[in-house]
Amino acid sequence: MKFNPDVSSSRRKSRKAHFSAPSSVRRKIMSSSLSKELRAKYNTRSIPIRKDDEVRIVRGKYKGREGKVTQVYRKKWVIHVDRVQRDKSNGASVPIGIHPSKVVVVNLKLDKDRRAILERKDRKKSTKAGEDVEMVD
Repeated sequence: MKFNPDVSSSRRKSRKAHFSAPSSVRRKIMSSSLSKELRAKYNTRSIPIRKDDEVRIVRGKYKGREGKVTQVYRKKWVIHVDRVQRDKSNGASVPIGIHPSKVVVVNLKLDKDRRAILERKDRKKSTKAGEDVEMVD
C-alpha cells in the first residue's frame, strides 16, 4: 500500500532512480550490516562500507572468507576484498566484485567522522534522550 503520495511506487522509476543515483546516494545504498559483536557495541545494525573495513563474506562462492576492503567501486555497486580474486588465462589476477549486502563488517576503520556517525545512529542513546525531555510552560 502506498503511504506517501510524493514518492512513486513505479518499478520503472524506482529502478531508474537506483541505477542513475549519484555517488553520494550510492554510498548510503552500499551499506553492510555489522557483526553481532559490533551490533551490541554500537547499537546499530548497518553502516555504509568503506575502504580498510574488515569484512566476512556470508553469501556466494566465497562464503566464509575474511579480508580487508581494498576498494569500494561505487560505479559497479561492488566492493573488492583482499585475497578474493581469480587468475586470468594470461596469469594476471583480478579482484572479484562482491555486493556489500552479502558481507558482514567484523572490524571498522574508525576516525572522527565515522565515530560521529555511530554516535548519531546509537539506538539506545536516542531512546534515553526522548525520556529525559520535559515540557516547560
